[in-house]
Amino acid sequence: MSFSEKVFEAGIVPVVVLNNVEDAVPLARALLKGGICFMEITFRTECAAECISLISKEVPEVIVGAGTILNVDQAKTAVECGAKFIVSPGIDEETVRLAIENDIPVIPGAVTPTEIMKAISLGLKTVKFFPADVYGGIKAIKALSAPFGQVKFLPTGGVSEANLADFIGNKSVCAVGGSWVCKKDDVLDHDWDKITALAANAVKIIKETRA
Repeated sequence: MSFSEKVFEAGIVPVVVLNNVEDAVPLARALLKGGICFMEITFRTECAAECISLISKEVPEVIVGAGTILNVDQAKTAVECGAKFIVSPGIDEETVRLAIENDIPVIPGAVTPTEIMKAISLGLKTVKFFPADVYGGIKAIKALSAPFGQVKFLPTGGVSEANLADFIGNKSVCAVGGSWVCKKDDVLDHDWDKITALAANAVKIIKETRA
C-alpha cells in the first residue's frame, strides 16, 4: 500500500504539539488504541525531534511525521530522527525537492490556484489546505477540485468533530488534519482515555461517512 493509500485509509492525521518528551509514547499508544495510526508532530517545540525519534522506535505501528517544517535543515533533522513524512504550511521548493529525492512523502500547504499549480509542477498530487476555515473550508475545496481534479487535499485548521463528515465526504479530501482528538490540555493532563475515545469517534465518523 502506498503512502497516499495509507493516508486515505486512515482519513485523519492528528496534528500534535508536544512540550514534554515523556508524553510522546503514551499519546501515540492512546491514538493507536482509538484506531488512528498517523501522527503529525509539529516542529514548534524544542522536543519535537526527540518525540519523533521515540515514537518511531517504541511505537512503530504509528506512522509519525513532522509538521510545520519551514526549511531544508528542519526537514533533514526530522528525517534523521525517524519522520516518515513531511508537512509544511506552505511551499518551500528546496524542501519539497529534498523530500522527493529521498523518497519521503511531503505535503506542503497550498490554498490558491497559483500555489496548487506550483505544487503540481513539482510533481505533487496531495497538498495541505491550511488554514482551512480561513480559506473557505469545504466550499473552497469543492470549487478548487473542478480545475484540479487530480489533486487531493488535506484540510487542516478549523476541522472538528462537528464538521468532519462534511470534509471527509468530499472525494477530493484524502484525509483531515485534526488537533481536536489530542488537545494540548488533554495531553498535559495525561487524559489518555479521553484521547482514545475522541480518536475512536473520529474513526467511526470517517467510516460511516465513506460507507
